[in-house]
Amino acid sequence: MKPGPNRLAVTGIGNAMLDIITQDTNETYAELGLVKAAMSLIDEDQLDRFYQAMGPTLQMSGGSVANSIAGVAALGGTCGYIGKVAADEFGERFRHDLRSMGVELDVATAQPDEGATGRCHVFITPDAQRTMATYLGASNQLRVSDIREDLIARSEITYVEGYLFDLPPAKEAIRKVVNYAHDHDSMVALSLSDSFCVDRHRRDFLDLVTGDVDVLLANEAEILSLFQLSRLDQVFGALDELGILAVVTRGPQGADVATLSGVVSVPASEVDHVVDQNGAGDMFAAGFLYSLALGADPVEAAELGSLCAGEVITHLGARPESDLEELAIEAGLL
Repeated sequence: MKPGPNRLAVTGIGNAMLDIITQDTNETYAELGLVKAAMSLIDEDQLDRFYQAMGPTLQMSGGSVANSIAGVAALGGTCGYIGKVAADEFGERFRHDLRSMGVELDVATAQPDEGATGRCHVFITPDAQRTMATYLGASNQLRVSDIREDLIARSEITYVEGYLFDLPPAKEAIRKVVNYAHDHDSMVALSLSDSFCVDRHRRDFLDLVTGDVDVLLANEAEILSLFQLSRLDQVFGALDELGILAVVTRGPQGADVATLSGVVSVPASEVDHVVDQNGAGDMFAAGFLYSLALGADPVEAAELGSLCAGEVITHLGARPESDLEELAIEAGLL
């Protein structure tokens, strides 16, 4: 059942980025000192060097949670987005792209000393792996004063991006977001974002997960890192004690949904050819959270997540190209 009038299915809060994507057949990522299939942070003075090293590029608005919100919109869902951009061309483009999809925005504008609009250089290798060099810029200068209550108060689910923890002002802003969500009975969902991100902020994440999070989304490496365990069955034991809903994505192996009644495995969608894994987790989150917001059970929600992830890996870029709502209706998932 869709949320009522003036209600939003999901509001996301995350790093507002422009994605600059290239197909990297020459291992340029390695020459730049990047770790394959991981996200590395770079500074503003490195932007030109990374951009010049890339071949032809595809440029589109991005950021993990922003991609998920675009996915919710593509499924026909009402949704909102909170973030921060600079007063520059990239910032305008970011706002335009989401607004054109029907997303309600509460995007703050950075002061001149808070950096340029964030951007993520994505190197896609022939094995469909993505290696990222990210300049956070204005996106990670989100401050408590930038957070307003309106979108969160109207949302069934508030979705928080783990990458936001990389600067102290954003950590405080997340605390405010979580408090608003609790005040208005909005479920809090957290994405762990990246295993290196988990390594940097394990204590903060564990504090959030044990006290404030209703839904946890992670891939296998991220969740093993969070609990510092070596096997998924051990992780599921820890999650069972916490009593939260968690979903662990496992690429071609599908996803494991940890519910209060046990762990259920949901297969990945079958696709003819994987072009780019960039955005698979983001689109899975879109389908999963939107389905939950509509009142579906977690296993059904994971099936919609799998369908959305399957669409996005068949082409370049982290946002859907097909009509996701139509695909979901055809599959009996909406």
